[in-house]
Order: sequence, then C-alpha cells, then structure tokens
Amino acid sequence: MSKKFDYDLVVIGSGDAGGEAALIAAKSGLKVALVEADKWGGANLNTTNIPYGAALNAAFTYKQAIASARFGISSGNLRYNYPTLNNWRKVATRNSGANSKEIFDDAKINCIHGRARFVSKNEIAVGSKTISAAKFLIATGAVTADTGIKIAENVNYYLPENALEIPRVPKSVFIVGAGSTGCELAQYYATLGSEVVVAEIAGRLLPREDEEVGQVLDEVFTADGIKVLTQSRVVGIEKDGTEKRVFFMRGGQEKSIKISEVILCTGSAPNIDLGLDNAGVKYTHSGITVDETMQTSAKNIYAAGDVTGGYSSPEKAIGDARVAVAHIIRKSKIVRDYTGLIRITNTCPEVAQVGISEDDCIRRDRRIKKIVVPLRAVQKANICDYYNGFVKLIFGRTGTLIGGTVMAPNAGIIAQELAYAVKYEMTATEITNVPHAANDWSELIRTAAERIK
Repeated sequence: MSKKFDYDLVVIGSGDAGGEAALIAAKSGLKVALVEADKWGGANLNTTNIPYGAALNAAFTYKQAIASARFGISSGNLRYNYPTLNNWRKVATRNSGANSKEIFDDAKINCIHGRARFVSKNEIAVGSKTISAAKFLIATGAVTADTGIKIAENVNYYLPENALEIPRVPKSVFIVGAGSTGCELAQYYATLGSEVVVAEIAGRLLPREDEEVGQVLDEVFTADGIKVLTQSRVVGIEKDGTEKRVFFMRGGQEKSIKISEVILCTGSAPNIDLGLDNAGVKYTHSGITVDETMQTSAKNIYAAGDVTGGYSSPEKAIGDARVAVAHIIRKSKIVRDYTGLIRITNTCPEVAQVGISEDDCIRRDRRIKKIVVPLRAVQKANICDYYNGFVKLIFGRTGTLIGGTVMAPNAGIIAQELAYAVKYEMTATEITNVPHAANDWSELIRTAAERIK
C-alpha cells in the first residue's frame, strides 16, 4: 500500500468486529492502528455477553440446585452470597481478556485510546492528533437508543451495560423491554429473590422470536413469580420517596407502580457519530450503508458489526470483519452471508433461532411446512423432569430446512445442527438419517424431522 500515509489500515473500535479485523490485517503484514474510545475488547467482552453469561450461569446453577430437592437432594439451607457472585462475574470477565490490549500489543498493532472523528476520507482526528491511513474499518458498535421516556432528573436508573452493577439485590425491579437482554435480567433478579415486573410494548415476550417462544417463556416467568405487562408503553419515571414510580400506558389507561430499581432495555442504535459526512460515508439512522463486501460509499472505508445495523451478535460482527479484511488485504470473492447464523437468548430454558422464522415467512408470503415438537417427545425430558420448551423446524418449497427454533436446555449447542442443515440445505430425510445420540436433547431434531409431512 501507499507509503504516504501513517498506516495501511486504521480500525476504529476494538470489539468483536474491530479486534478480529485488526488481528487478521496485522498477521497479513499490514501496518495497523486500532483506536478505542472506551474499554479494550468492546461491549461483548466488557459489559454484555461475557459478564451476562457468567452471572446467569451462577444464578441458574443456584436455581437448579433449589429445584433438585425433587430428586432427593437436600437444598433446605441453600443460599447465595451476592458479593461473591458479583466477584465471580468480574473474575470470569477479566479471565476472558476484558479491557486488555495485550493481544493487540503482541500482534504489533499500535493501540490508540480516544474518540475518533473523520477529517477526510483518509484522515481521522483522535484528540489533538491527526492520523492518516490508506484504508479504514469502522467497527464502533452501538449505543443506547433514545427511549422517549420522560425521566425526572433526580431518578437513578440502570442500562444493560451496568444492570449487573446494582450494589445489593433490590427488593423490586421494573424492566422496560422484553427483548433478549430484558428477559435475561428479569430471570436473573427473580432467581436472586427480587420482585420483578417486565413491561413490553409488543404483545408478547421476545417479540422477535416465534410466537411459541413467547408463550412458553410467559408460562416460565409466571412460575418464577415475574409479572409480565405486554402491550404496555412506559411513559415516565419519577422519584417516590426512597424508591421510583414508573408510569405506563396499558389498555388505553395510564397506570403506575412503585419500584426499587428500574432497568431500561429498550434497544440500541448504531454508533455513527464519527464525522462520516467529512469522509463521504453514507448512512441512515439504521446504520452505515455497506455493500455485500462491507465497503461503504467511500471506497477506502469499510464498516462491520453493529454500526451497520441489523441483528446484533458477536458471530455476525466477526463474520463481517473477516469479509471486510479479505477485501482490504486483496480483492476477494468473499461476501457477507448470514445463512445459518444462530441467535441465542440465555434465559432458562435457553432459546436459539437459526435461519428464517415463521413470522419472516408470513411477511414474505412464503409457502412452508413446519413441525413443532415439545420437549416431552424425547426421554431426556423424563430423565431431567424438564418439559418447558420445544423444537420447531421450518422447511421451504424445495423441501430443505430454511429455519428452526430450539427452546431447551443447551439450546445453543443443539441448534448447531440446525445451522449446518440450513447452511447446506438439508432435507428432513437427510436430517433424520444422521445418527443422533439416544436419550439426549439433540434427539429432538431427529424426532421433529421424521414427523414432518
């Protein structure tokens, strides 16, 4: 690449997309700089997937231990230590490399801490310093979207990035939004003993998932003592003594509830405050516009991950980055392809969705065949005395699998088979003919495939 620039490639953002891209580019011999405005490693590593995973694993282990009394295992004196639980979350996050740039230093990547802003298509400003590069990759992720909720100035509330930092287990929690994060937090605090209320503007929990998912999770939440307020729009939050009062519209009437803590899980928006106009990069409120190679309207600038909009996941971000870097290093035929991507919600039971959902098919007026098989269809449900969940398979016009949902223990692992089946266009017969472990949850896939008509 040209010698007139400071770097061959500057990557903005060190999360899943940016970190992956920087490491691949450096390994290929490019001179690379990595700019990070916050914590090294990005949100997934520092504030969301990893810490959430550690916290939920600990909480659900506690929940399962309590439930084990039905197997003859004594749990009468079982209890948890909240400070220790929180410390474990921090240890697990630190062990995963949170806020560490060591891996980038070892790869001879120049790490620059600060907020980047484009000056031109080949220059960015970071503080008082100007940096030039032949190519750029924008991987700045997402930020909390405007909630539209009127919140009094003296009200303290939490967001997904700090929702696990509540200093003591609250007596009660009001969670605004029943997407993946909202539902995970609802079960987490309910398991620890909080009275939990979840408000969702849509008609069901996890509205992006299949209707059956929302139905089962509603039953699970009810059994957990979680109060679910669907078709409810939160309009305001005020101080009420030492607590808060949440105002919401439901059934055409304004109602309110007094609560200890409030967590806003109302979604995110692409982080596009980068002076993109100065570089000629086109964007909308939905994110930076890219083609199938992750190239923006400025030919030397690429973007990857949440900043491009769409579904947020580490797997998608990493895939985007690999495609972008393949084109940055050399002209490549690789294009972005999300076929078989797994979307996971870490509730109990876990939810994993692959490919096209039934709602997607209805919107596109696609002819499909589907089958829904409850957990009780396999012996593993009787072995574990666990029946909350199902497997759903969706086959397209040609008879190949185009989508599927697993709601079960270890759903993410079970759904890996569906990812292969969707990716490589397997039929129900081909799935059925694959040997499956008897008396295990994965047997649900075979059972569902052989029942399709």
